[in-house]
Amino acid sequence: MTILVTGAAGFIGSHLCRALLAAGEQVVGVDNLNDYYTPALKQARLEQLAKFEGFRFSQCDIADDGALEKVISPDTVRVVVNLAAQAGVRYSIENPRAYGRSNLTGYLNVLEFSRAAKNLQHLVYASSSSVYGDRTDGPFVESDIVRKPSSLYAATKISGEMMSQSYVHLYGIPMTGLRFFTVYGAWGRPDMAYWIFTEKILRGQPIKLFAAGEMFRDFTYIDDIVSALTTIVDTPPKDSLHEIYNLGNSKPTGLMDLVTAVEMACGQEAEKIYLPKQMGDVSETFADISRAQAAFGYDPKTTIQDGIPVFVDWYRDFYKI
Repeated sequence: MTILVTGAAGFIGSHLCRALLAAGEQVVGVDNLNDYYTPALKQARLEQLAKFEGFRFSQCDIADDGALEKVISPDTVRVVVNLAAQAGVRYSIENPRAYGRSNLTGYLNVLEFSRAAKNLQHLVYASSSSVYGDRTDGPFVESDIVRKPSSLYAATKISGEMMSQSYVHLYGIPMTGLRFFTVYGAWGRPDMAYWIFTEKILRGQPIKLFAAGEMFRDFTYIDDIVSALTTIVDTPPKDSLHEIYNLGNSKPTGLMDLVTAVEMACGQEAEKIYLPKQMGDVSETFADISRAQAAFGYDPKTTIQDGIPVFVDWYRDFYKI
């Protein structure tokens, strides 16, 4: 039986595929390889995965009706991990329809595929810390009411959780939703602050800091996330059939502390341009991780002082700097 991973060429998806394959799993990965950021990076991630005999990749768009069924028979799939999504808070203001297509229509197609999968044991899907809205009263708990999204991206993620609950109720599909908190690390996403800061500093260019003294993020290192994911894949919920967990570090970091960590890893100070808060941004993310700790021993250990230098070393090596 196979594990189907959507968004397999993405940041978290490629790391998860690698871990599953290293554990001896058979993995089918799909991704539409869109140009939200350079497809060359996505291809490079896939090249790493292609080294494993148990991996098969197909380029397809989950928002196209029947696309997944053309890639693999639902009856051969044991677990579906849906990590395909249009990411990015700020881009949702520029191109809102991309979010409706990928995060709503695309996810509906994943749910329909899963409904037809007779041997499916578990559907794991990505939600986001963005569902909590613009708050400064953390830590955020899964039982908090999430009805005030600050961006369309956040609204689509709340919708995904609601869509999941409806399919659990109607069809009894065991599901786990994961609210990721600012995941970072090697092979990461070029639209994220730590990547942009690294790129600009190493090029000797100024960095833009929006509401610098007000912004705090619960930065979570990719290895801690993947360690949890590999356990969750084989741990479907039993009683409620639908569980939602925060996957964060539970230690919010100020924006200026992130800048300092990147400066130290790069070995040079950044020229800084201070700007007001951007539309759609939230001031703080702060995960209460007690439910994940109790359910499957989630135990993130990596601080930004440890994780950022690893990323910068990877960046220098990947781009030959």
